[in-house]
Amino acid sequence: MRKKLATGFIGGLILSAALFASCGQAPKAEQQEPKSGNPVLEGWYADPEGMIYDDTYWIYPTYSDVFDKQVFFDCFSSKDMVTWTKHHAILDTTEVKWAKRAMWAPSVIRKEGKYYFFFGANDVHEGEIGGIGVAVADKPEGPYKDLIGKPLINEIVNGAQPIDQFVFHDPSGEYYMYYGGWGHCNVVRLSDDFTSIVPFEDGTLYKEVTPENYVEGPFMFVRNGKYYFMWSEGGWTGPDYCVAYAIADSPFGPFKRVGKILEQDAKVATGAGHHSVWCVPGTEDYYIIYHRRPLDETAAEHRATCIDRMTFDEQGYINPVRITFEGVEASPIK
Repeated sequence: MRKKLATGFIGGLILSAALFASCGQAPKAEQQEPKSGNPVLEGWYADPEGMIYDDTYWIYPTYSDVFDKQVFFDCFSSKDMVTWTKHHAILDTTEVKWAKRAMWAPSVIRKEGKYYFFFGANDVHEGEIGGIGVAVADKPEGPYKDLIGKPLINEIVNGAQPIDQFVFHDPSGEYYMYYGGWGHCNVVRLSDDFTSIVPFEDGTLYKEVTPENYVEGPFMFVRNGKYYFMWSEGGWTGPDYCVAYAIADSPFGPFKRVGKILEQDAKVATGAGHHSVWCVPGTEDYYIIYHRRPLDETAAEHRATCIDRMTFDEQGYINPVRITFEGVEASPIK
């Protein structure tokens, strides 16, 4: 009997202590969702083209190295923006016979079950072979095959070096391609099979749409019926590389510069630029995919691909993006 009483007494003390402790403890902090961290890709990659196909995020970047070593493209896929899978050498110079070096800045678009991969090659100058090419595959990760066996655009038109192409599917159904380095930007209209460019209604093949301070890296998206045209400013090798934008009522502008929305942060990284944007299907969640240079790196080629949130104010203007080390939370496509 004494043993039972002792046991009951001790058990009561333990229960009372547990209740006291639970009442006195501060509630545990909610476990935070894992984030991607920045950079999101391992290795030096720049000029990232972000696309969403079905339930998967894709990034198609430039392999960032000296020009003579830029002879292939990798791509990366993810179901949630946090965990990424590398797909190596989805297109290279063994497939594109006219491309010898400086394979840059992919733009990939799906049409009728095929994936079309537009790219720049050879850092072309007047009188040289190179410029913008196009390849095709049955899957987003390739392998890709050269579609036409020659550059789609080889010439210097309106002062624009044929690089940094972005293919845009307009709500009208047309496919336009914005491109250009050396401070000039053209837009062209693509044929239905993407093997050529075709005239606009006025008979011209090229329209210059260069906004103020434009250098390279054009990008376009539509939100609430407005055309958001974006581009990179500054020199890609320096700390001041950045992204600015304009808003227009037409895919041809005029594109009046609004201001910068992405630039270096002295506490995080320099040279933040050459970007793309995606919006998670079924949401208003926008993200900017871009490259930047770590603070402890000075080599021009040492550029890393990152993702951060991009938001808008009540008037539809883009808020300045805060570049982070944390990156973004997991966001599976539903």
